[in-house]
Amino acid sequence: MSSKSNQPHKKSQKVTIVDVANASGVSYSTVSRVLNGFEHVKDSTRQRVLDAAEQLGYVANLQARSLAGGKTGVIGIVVPGLDNGYIGEIIRGADEELFRSNFNMMLYTTHHLEGKESTYVKTIYNWLCDGLLLVVPITQSSYLDMLQEQQFPYVLVDQVDTSGDSNIVDSTNWQGAYDATVYLIKLGHRKIAHIAGMPELGSAIQRLEGYKAAMRDHNIEINPAYIVEGDFYQTSGYETGFHLLSLPDRPTAIFAANDLMALGVIEAIRQHGLSLPDDISIIGFDDIPQSLITYPKLTTVRQSLDQMGRVAVQLLLEHVDQPERPPRRITLATQLIERETCRVYTGD
Repeated sequence: MSSKSNQPHKKSQKVTIVDVANASGVSYSTVSRVLNGFEHVKDSTRQRVLDAAEQLGYVANLQARSLAGGKTGVIGIVVPGLDNGYIGEIIRGADEELFRSNFNMMLYTTHHLEGKESTYVKTIYNWLCDGLLLVVPITQSSYLDMLQEQQFPYVLVDQVDTSGDSNIVDSTNWQGAYDATVYLIKLGHRKIAHIAGMPELGSAIQRLEGYKAAMRDHNIEINPAYIVEGDFYQTSGYETGFHLLSLPDRPTAIFAANDLMALGVIEAIRQHGLSLPDDISIIGFDDIPQSLITYPKLTTVRQSLDQMGRVAVQLLLEHVDQPERPPRRITLATQLIERETCRVYTGD
């Protein structure tokens, strides 16, 4: 017959900061300073506290710390998904800046599902986080008023808020699209198609308008059949690209609103038995890592995605420290990157 004494001992209570103080032989306030990352603690004392916390299995009660009016050291980030280099590069930059600033990251993915975005924002607000990064959010109106009213720090990344009441970090989307289209025009193209992104996103609208402005400025008629709507994903680039290439009067060049759709177009070009760039030119937007390893290498418009993530964190942490500060918008420059998917059009 087994005895209870042979069963593994289970702790009945959570380890507290007081337990860590007793085990390390220092005061409660010293333990608090160490565990919250404050300086002005002797290295030997800091190590003693950290060793005691590890041996005891101490886990910080972030919720209690937040309710007590302190900072949790956690930033919430809401993204559509983690399935492409665009989001990955922004998150990489944000993560590096958070690590440098001694903050942690809590990441939520919405997969563009209705209601998820608003639910996650409210969860972050009501729970553990000191601030919020919203990367290309779709449905904003349902929660931005609440965040602004409560002075909860947040930053929109690569998205706009026409009210002017939000912190924003974005790129020169209009100018980048204008430059891409002018580049194709200077190569001799006149039949230039555009695959637009999701109309709910300000960046998609700005890139479409930049394309149109370049065409108008060079007295080139805009063919409505050459403007098609994608969703920023590679599959839509393939489908819309296949459609454009099937037109009786097909375009000689395609400007896709992001690199993922441009990669989809490249596959459609191959499916049509056409050569790139001999038969058609293609240019993307973003300069994600995949654009450099595809064949041929993708000509694109670079926006510094990792820098966007870092700057967004810097702006957010300013407002974590000073929530009363007026909102700011920081717009980063884009740059045309010439590679191998465009060529001079000679009419042959």
